[in-house]
Amino acid sequence: MNCRVTQLRAKEIVNIKDGSRLGSLCDIELDTRTGQLISIIVYGESRFMGLLGRDDDIVIPWDKINIIGDDTILVTYDAPDYRTKKQGYFDNMIK
Repeated sequence: MNCRVTQLRAKEIVNIKDGSRLGSLCDIELDTRTGQLISIIVYGESRFMGLLGRDDDIVIPWDKINIIGDDTILVTYDAPDYRTKKQGYFDNMIK
């Protein structure tokens, strides 16, 4: 199956580990020497209408892509572990 980048951008990316939607494909990474697709990238969600930046991008290596279907791309993605709580501005003042 041949596919153009514009067709890939319209596809929803779904993690088969937990069934979560990661978003739509936003960018790709290519090896310009070999012409091989290295990874696909989903931009992180914007915070407060984009004024406070956005979350980290999701980079999915080519070997983690299971199936590229008509409407979706199924991937095996291990989400980063954020168990440590980020310290807020007022946390030091409350003590």
